[in-house]
Amino acid sequence: MTQSQYEVVIGLEVHVQLGTRTKIFCSCPLEFGSPPNTNVCPVCLGLPGALPVLNQAAVELALKASAALGCRINPDSRFARKNYFYPDLPKGYQISQYDEPLAEHGTVRIAGKSVGITRVHMEDDAGKSIHDGFRDSDQYSYVDLNRSGAPLIEIVSDPDMRASDEAYAYVTELKQILQFVEVSDCDMEKGQLRCDANVSIRLWGAGEFGTKVEIKNLNSFRFLKMALDFEIGRQVALVESGGEVVQETRLYNAGTGETVSMRSKEHAHDYRYFPEPDLVPLRVGSAWHDRVTASLPELPAARRARFIEVYGLKEYDAQVLTASRALSDYFERAATVSGDPKTTANWVMGDLAGLLKPAGREISESPISAENLGELVKLINSGQLSGKLAKEIFPRMFEAGGTPADIMDREGLRQISDSGALEKIVEEIISTNAKQVEQYRGGKVSVLGFLVGQVMKASRGQANPAAVNEILKNKLM
Repeated sequence: MTQSQYEVVIGLEVHVQLGTRTKIFCSCPLEFGSPPNTNVCPVCLGLPGALPVLNQAAVELALKASAALGCRINPDSRFARKNYFYPDLPKGYQISQYDEPLAEHGTVRIAGKSVGITRVHMEDDAGKSIHDGFRDSDQYSYVDLNRSGAPLIEIVSDPDMRASDEAYAYVTELKQILQFVEVSDCDMEKGQLRCDANVSIRLWGAGEFGTKVEIKNLNSFRFLKMALDFEIGRQVALVESGGEVVQETRLYNAGTGETVSMRSKEHAHDYRYFPEPDLVPLRVGSAWHDRVTASLPELPAARRARFIEVYGLKEYDAQVLTASRALSDYFERAATVSGDPKTTANWVMGDLAGLLKPAGREISESPISAENLGELVKLINSGQLSGKLAKEIFPRMFEAGGTPADIMDREGLRQISDSGALEKIVEEIISTNAKQVEQYRGGKVSVLGFLVGQVMKASRGQANPAAVNEILKNKLM
């Protein structure tokens, strides 16, 4: 048999750090990059007698995420203790949710298909173990508990994905949704979004799932795809050689491009779940539910569809312009001013992006406001500014700020539309290019472009091209 004779089944568990100022069960700050073990207290250190207090802001963000994913928010949910030992888990258990999660049964749309969301539940994060190489022939590991108690949601998908490309598309769309509703920055370099993948294979047409393998702690979308591709190949080769896939947890080694066994897979009963005795059940009333739902912005998929329908953008352009909420808001403000969405889109994706990227700036840090970019496009369309001059003005707007009119006046770059001034320049060009004039009058009309170019050059690009064309044609008759 070949790999194509097997159906791949993939489900993902995505852990997202919520964008609160403090931790989920205490008031310790969440500050990335702080000195190790400085943002800690008896609660997040797991000291005896310390009692957790649920962070309302974390619940609000978890509710927003659940609503944005189309989940049914349960009016009653309960926290539970998930017992296991990690060196960086000081309590010896994680406060999570088990059989009574915050939300269930949502959907994420990718490439014409739906991926179901099994559940969204809240939990606290563990600390971080840092392995610092070798010293005196002994390997040392250090524990930083600053992250211990950070508020997380775990988003568990249904096993609906059938290829690594679909998994990649799913996490990309999921990240975009969460950023749009401002639940999290989802900065993977800061550990704000992490992913575990469950993957199995079965013969096409088989009714039962194969034995699944979990790949833990994937911290980039690229590594997710690479890990899945390797693991799929490994499982197919194992089955084809007469072996059996063992349920286990594996890690992805980016250096070798392979997954390696970490431990046998735990089952739910291994964690000895039981209700968290120090926290009362979480109740979400209808008023709270409705307020959170009403606060949601337009979601990425809906905004993409609207940009295509209302502004006439191509699907690719709409995809690029909705990569972030800030970018789509910027484009829409600029397009409103310019009255020309397509040209505005080209300036945002091309010229502006070309200046922001090397400067290391995000769209929110652009020195050129959306309104000023819209005004620039408007000036071009009204004939007050040539495209060539606009290309000169734009970098100066980026460097110094200000409106395009300010730059035009300060630099003497206003377009020349006065017929008298243009006629003088045209007559000079005609007199100094007798050969080309004769060719044009002899029927070689393509020479007109050369003459227009000479006029534009003589006017430092400030002549109105449409007016120049008209004057030249009249003079050459």
